[in-house]
Amino acid sequence: MDSDRFQSLRTKLDKHYAWPALYMFKFIVPAGKAQDLRQLFPLHITSTEKQSEKGNYVSLTYQMMMPSSQSVIEVYQRVSVIEGIVAL
Repeated sequence: MDSDRFQSLRTKLDKHYAWPALYMFKFIVPAGKAQDLRQLFPLHITSTEKQSEKGNYVSLTYQMMMPSSQSVIEVYQRVSVIEGIVAL
């Protein structure tokens, strides 16, 4: 994500959330990359996983209490290094 997209995301997040807030992250990754994503999230958060019908992809949803829009953006920046990830 470039800085303009980050600023746009920050503006939208700040408009819709009163920080700190419970935030839901949703990702789709190739099945072989799911562990890479799991390692980026702490163990104490709520998560759900679902494999695609053919097992090629995994959908992962995480709910975390986030202190600010900047902390949400930092999570998206961290996961962006995973090849083939789609953030929803």
